[in-house]
Amino acid sequence: MPSQTNVQVQRIRAIGLTVTNCDRSLNFYKEALGFELIGDITVEGQDYSDLEGVTEAKIRIVTLQLGDELIELMEYLNIQGKPIPKDSQSNDLWFQHLAIVVSDMDRAYAHLRSFPIEPISVAPQTILPDNETSSGVRAFKFKDPDGHDLELIWFPAEKGQDKWHQKSVDAQQLVVRHRLFLGIDHSAIAISNTEQSLHFYRDLLGMQVDSRSLNWRATQTRLDNLPGAEVRITSLRPAQGGLGIELLDYLVPGKGRPIPSDWKSCDIAHMQIELVVNDIEQAVEILRQNGIQFVSSRLVQFTDSASPYSQGCLVKDPDGHAILLIAE
Repeated sequence: MPSQTNVQVQRIRAIGLTVTNCDRSLNFYKEALGFELIGDITVEGQDYSDLEGVTEAKIRIVTLQLGDELIELMEYLNIQGKPIPKDSQSNDLWFQHLAIVVSDMDRAYAHLRSFPIEPISVAPQTILPDNETSSGVRAFKFKDPDGHDLELIWFPAEKGQDKWHQKSVDAQQLVVRHRLFLGIDHSAIAISNTEQSLHFYRDLLGMQVDSRSLNWRATQTRLDNLPGAEVRITSLRPAQGGLGIELLDYLVPGKGRPIPSDWKSCDIAHMQIELVVNDIEQAVEILRQNGIQFVSSRLVQFTDSASPYSQGCLVKDPDGHAILLIAE
């Protein structure tokens, strides 16, 4: 089904995570997962407060890169956000993870176990052959020091984006080829209804369905630490490919708890996916017409050189996941 508008998500620029302490998170993502520091700024003022829906926000933003992908660690310096609930599970609707691609699952898992992670999966799991879409994929889920959900993922030769399998042709690429942590394939979000989410991401924002699968049986139970887990997965990519979004629609044990209405951008569970759109004014208007919830009080225009984009507006998808629309 084609998009109902001319709005198109061109690519995902970055994924932002609100953290308790940037220094602690920076050390973890660098040492445990191979990210590289590329930026460290502190921002404040009305523009950023209006963007994030937090009064008098003062935010330290540390930008990290892994392969082609970026994450932003966001620490609210003057506000103490609520922690992520300790009893969070993969079917709670605030669940969102980053899937970090590795070149060797056994080596990556052994390396990771020397750091203070909280495992979700009992061990790395291999998707069984009866799942045609994901057969042979290996994955391991765990939590970072703040409780943000993460996943290591390894793709067999015939699965995943081509870039995860590129052969080395010169010395520089040879180094890249032998890195253990390669980049971020997608961010997965728990949702309450696949068609409702497709209306938002595909029909209103022009993202494209990349694949669909049903993951179940003992493998999924061990991966998610959820008894009898059965999940309908829809993978979406932007027009230019690259980092994608996975919709996780849990059929068993069913939907978990909804995102509390009083959670804000400064709370630690907050993650925001930054979508570069071709026409941000039209995107904002279409989302307003469709009753989408806005966090930003306005479409914010940035003039300071610190901002990596010229315009931004934070909205919530139908289940409350934070989506930052940006124009570069």
